[in-house]
Amino acid sequence: MLQFSKYQGLGNDFLILEGRASQLAANIVDPDPNWIRAVCDRRFGVGGDGVILALPPQRDGDLRMRIFNADGSEAEMCGNGIRCLARFLADSDGDAPGRRWAIETPAGMIKPELQSDGQIKVDMGAPFLSPDQVPTTLEVGEDRLPQGALALDGQTMEVASVGMGNPHVVVPVQDLSTIPFDAWGAALECHPVFPAKTNVHFLQVHDRTHLEIKVWERGAGPTLACGTGACATLVAASLLGLADDHAEVLLPGGPLQIAWPDQTGSVWMTGPAEAVFDGVLTPELVPAASVSAAPAAAVSPVIRPAVSEELNCARDCEQTCQRPDNCLRDAAQSKVQDFLNSTSLDAMLNLASDTLEQRTQARIDRGLG
Repeated sequence: MLQFSKYQGLGNDFLILEGRASQLAANIVDPDPNWIRAVCDRRFGVGGDGVILALPPQRDGDLRMRIFNADGSEAEMCGNGIRCLARFLADSDGDAPGRRWAIETPAGMIKPELQSDGQIKVDMGAPFLSPDQVPTTLEVGEDRLPQGALALDGQTMEVASVGMGNPHVVVPVQDLSTIPFDAWGAALECHPVFPAKTNVHFLQVHDRTHLEIKVWERGAGPTLACGTGACATLVAASLLGLADDHAEVLLPGGPLQIAWPDQTGSVWMTGPAEAVFDGVLTPELVPAASVSAAPAAAVSPVIRPAVSEELNCARDCEQTCQRPDNCLRDAAQSKVQDFLNSTSLDAMLNLASDTLEQRTQARIDRGLG
């Protein structure tokens, strides 16, 4: 049994697994893409746009985030995902507004902050405008952006590319309701000018402070929201002279507030993230040999000490057992088996529901419900 929490940000939904105390097994920390696809399947699995792992830090952050798209590929960053993770952390640990986390991601250190209304404000860092950093083979134009004209289905469209730790292409259009969204989105995601593929955002400008986009997310297809995409859109629209340096970006799932003060430095994103439910995966949906130091359904969130000399079995014993005479994994497996043998499925589900009830009450008590 493996406990998870499901959160959504503007309809972009994720399964979040708690692993800050190194309680996740190695094959969860480095998951098989087939397993990610299975649990994200909306008919045969739990369903979600991706899986987020909350892991111990490797540098000087409070924790490390890994995020996997529904197709099993790993993403460098996700704006909606990191807001969901921040709200999960606040709910789990009972944090009050003003709490800020330094979260290590493949895109660098990202720092979300819990606001008094329950929304999450995130310092997304500075955008990448150099083609090799996006990455793209588009050349930088006079607007400081990698941009150009691409031929698609017999039409030529002007596009601009921005990196937010992951690649994005922004395509201004006159009317979002009239474009062949699925066909163009799928074609642009895999277009040769984007060697690592790209997220695709079709942009309709209502006025200089109100933008609207439809999102084709790399590795996930059509999604209701993309936080990094909203940031990339504001950057592109601002540099192209289509928008101010702050705007509301309307996505199918709802609005995000995006600001890039003076077209320099960090892009700031503010938006919601909400708990959906807590649950446990049945053994059939858990990867083989997936064990943790305690039964997953019974694990309470525990912050890993900044310095620990204890052996981390999942990390230190990846190649061979470092304590064959006193194997932590064998002991953990024994504890898990004892727990499974002595606990009914109903009791395990009650553990999960108790956790959700406690977290929900904590949100209500803090006025964030």
